[in-house]
Amino acid sequence: MAFAQVTFRESLRDLVVCLDARPSLRYHLGFRHRIARSTLAEANEQRDWRLFAAVAEHLLGKARRLYATEPTALADLNSIYALDASIIDLSLALCPWANWTGHDAAVKLHLLLDLRGSIPAWIRITPAELYETRVLPELPVEAGSYYLVDRGYQDFSFFYRLHQARAFYVGRAKCNVRFRVCASRAVDKGT
Repeated sequence: MAFAQVTFRESLRDLVVCLDARPSLRYHLGFRHRIARSTLAEANEQRDWRLFAAVAEHLLGKARRLYATEPTALADLNSIYALDASIIDLSLALCPWANWTGHDAAVKLHLLLDLRGSIPAWIRITPAELYETRVLPELPVEAGSYYLVDRGYQDFSFFYRLHQARAFYVGRAKCNVRFRVCASRAVDKGT
């Protein structure tokens, strides 16, 4: 599978055709015999997804450090993150575990995008019916950073957590939010 990633193979069929194109080189990749597509499919089913998740998180961390010093229009600000979710439609026949409405299958991708390098800083995939606010306890918070959130992530306990961490947020309020502005006690009475 690592060979497939490095050589930009698009499918198992594409990988098998590539390996069959140069049979003399298969030995150097650790294959003694011709590889069947079904063997690769079984290996994929047996492989634990957490290994790939850990490698992806490690590589994203490296990429963020590499791009941290790149000059951008946002150079005067600390880290700026955009948080949003997208529903990804799946085939119910291929992914019955992602049954969403009874006749549709989907998952929800929650993404925290670091706007300084357009690199994901945090990713979670959840069932499609899970509310956006349910992933907020897992979200990493950095002091001095700005978080741009959609109204689906409106959760005042999360906003308070950002405030305690000395981070900032910008978001759209839901239409039914009720609030009042309180005068700050730190205002100089002489002005």
